Amino acid sequence: MNKAELAGKIAEKFNLSKKAGEEVVEFITETITSTLKSAGEVTLTGFGTFSAKLRAGRVGVNPQKPGEKIQIPPVTVPKFKAGKALKDALKGK
Repeated sequence: MNKAELAGKIAEKFNLSKKAGEEVVEFITETITSTLKSAGEVTLTGFGTFSAKLRAGRVGVNPQKPGEKIQIPPVTVPKFKAGKALKDALKGK
């Protein structure tokens, strides 16, 4: 399922226009993104938790020149931890 299909499902479920469904999905993604940017965490009970994690810098190998070492800088990456209800649903409980 992609973003447009999700918006369509939301619009259908709540008897909204497709445009309104798209706006709901856009608002949710913007809210999660801005919360993670400000080092916050978004928890949807039963579904999971979105958070941001700092991946440490490290020394890597240049793929174009395998003998050359390069410094890879630290970077903040998104993280998702599935909730118990989601895990159980996928296990078939």
